[in-house]
Amino acid sequence: MADNYLENHYEEYLKRKAQWEKSGRKSIVTRRDLSDLKEEQSKEAL
Repeated sequence: MADNYLENHYEEYLKRKAQWEKSGRKSIVTRRDLSDLKEEQSKEAL
């Protein structure tokens, strides 16, 4: 029963991931991307 539960949730995750990637958005945000974004936001605030 637990195996079926995990398999179902994993399949749902893969479907959502595929939809996310098809939409043209990045699937992974790196730390460098986040630091660049914070720098841009701080420059805009000034």
